[in-house]
Amino acid sequence: MLPHTGVTQAAATQAPVPQPDLPRLALAEAAAHARYGQPQGALAVFGPLVAVHDQPDSPLNSAWHDGTRPPTPQELADFRAFCAAHGQRPTLHLLSHAAPTLIPLLGEHGYTLTYVLHAYLHDLTSLPPAPALPVQETTDAHAWAAVCARGFGPGSEAIMERVARTPGTRLFLAGGPDVHTAEEAMGAAALSVTGFSMGTGSGLAAALHGTSTRPEHRGQGAQTALLAARLHAAAQAGANLTSVFVTPGTPSERNIGRAGFRLAGLRLTFSA
Repeated sequence: MLPHTGVTQAAATQAPVPQPDLPRLALAEAAAHARYGQPQGALAVFGPLVAVHDQPDSPLNSAWHDGTRPPTPQELADFRAFCAAHGQRPTLHLLSHAAPTLIPLLGEHGYTLTYVLHAYLHDLTSLPPAPALPVQETTDAHAWAAVCARGFGPGSEAIMERVARTPGTRLFLAGGPDVHTAEEAMGAAALSVTGFSMGTGSGLAAALHGTSTRPEHRGQGAQTALLAARLHAAAQAGANLTSVFVTPGTPSERNIGRAGFRLAGLRLTFSA
């Protein structure tokens, strides 16, 4: 049984049968997570755990489990020491295919489940139509972060600036006659493409993230347009695995399903 959390148990128990793509996604997410420890901050690898310190109180301060094997007790201890040295709470993310082994281990080391997201995948063999709303890629990190912050709410400005300026992140704005400006944009979203290797094979994984719609423009198709634009961009980049994480039961989840994503598992966050 999963530890008690503030997340509904229904969301955690609706996990589908683990898919073979989840191990590939775990490797890609761990590799992508490393970007947040560079060039500032700190990055450390403890066996299958890729740990990052971005800056004080950053939500990026955490570790990703790469899905390959359970961490040893010493690796967990070293991760705790890393967190203590940087003044952050030990927090790690894993995908549900690794949960049967890791949940008892993490429980023994004082971790509890604190958050659950649904993990969706798209194989890009069938793409949605081109977006009906104008969508443009931008290099203006500040304008993009400003649009995101309007959607996510006060206090999100700094983290969205950090995401926007992370190397390898592509930024998109939707809506209006001139979507290169924050004032005209209805919504914003990001795309990151990361290489990963598994055994003798390798691939490119595209992560769709940072999706935000300004409150006054919700329900007008901005998110659907941003999903379509990024799926087409991921296909053009040669990605063979495309993912998005979403809060269960939200309008965003419905939009993701309509865009052709399939539910593949859960992203579980544990903290000690």
